[in-house]
Amino acid sequence: MSAAIRVASFIGLMLVSMQSWADYQLDMKPGVTSFSQGAYDIHQMVMWICVGIGVVVFGAMIISLVYHRKSRGAVAAKFDDNLKLEIVWTIIPFVILIIMAVPATKVLLAMEDTSNSDMSIKVTGYQWKWHYEYLGEDISFFSNLSTPIEEIQNKATKNEHYLLETDNHVVVPVNKKVRLLFTSADVIHAWWIPAFGVKKDAIPGYINESWFKTDKPGIYRGQCAELCGTNHGFMPIVVEVKSEEDYATWVASKKESAAAAEASASKTWTMDELMEHGEKVYNTSCGACHMANGEGIPNVFPGLKGSAIAVGDIAK
Repeated sequence: MSAAIRVASFIGLMLVSMQSWADYQLDMKPGVTSFSQGAYDIHQMVMWICVGIGVVVFGAMIISLVYHRKSRGAVAAKFDDNLKLEIVWTIIPFVILIIMAVPATKVLLAMEDTSNSDMSIKVTGYQWKWHYEYLGEDISFFSNLSTPIEEIQNKATKNEHYLLETDNHVVVPVNKKVRLLFTSADVIHAWWIPAFGVKKDAIPGYINESWFKTDKPGIYRGQCAELCGTNHGFMPIVVEVKSEEDYATWVASKKESAAAAEASASKTWTMDELMEHGEKVYNTSCGACHMANGEGIPNVFPGLKGSAIAVGDIAK
């Protein structure tokens, strides 16, 4: 291979590499709440402190290696200790720790302060979905994974929000302090939204608290951050922050839906309506485990295909 071809190949690889790195985020993202932004600011501060320490330490090492090596006639000093130097390198780290501890403590205290909230939502973890109850609003619903089964089974192209989309979003108003109460109905789960800086365990028989408030409308995604069983990776969280007007419209629509659902209890359903509703229930609650072909997941969920439930005595 000629030198020109090798140089051209090297430049081509460099360009491809630079394009790939341009889409790859190495750093934390800025937060959208006061304490998630505070955590980001502390991270940046600590990073630059570490960079400064690294420059000083490695700079001193390199200078010593270059200018004070034996081949240049350097002679090692002979002393046992240096009180002034020991005091200096004890005080400096202490001061650095204080500089880091003060803002970190303020952010940690703010994270735990759920007082004076504008609204409260009870969050209950289930294997493998979330239940939300808006306290004082008479609104409650389950939130299930809505990624199509075909994508999970690699039979279709995965979309942008693969495994991070739900059938029901948690909707909250902008600029309102939202208090969250976490618990679980079975095992330990963890409710985590990185953009909010909220990550709390949902523990059976116990209530954890947190809160968030943001002035940035939008859709924010997270997921269960506790290994809670086979379908741990199928418990996404989607929070939609709306304007106060849009939030009021959403509340009204939810209450209308609840009234319609209550009225449907005495309704006579047609076969087509039952099939449509059954398909929705299957896709959100059953399909990921038992699969459409009835074979289930080996050693995890028993298959229905060929089982006594499907082909046995119908009276049983």
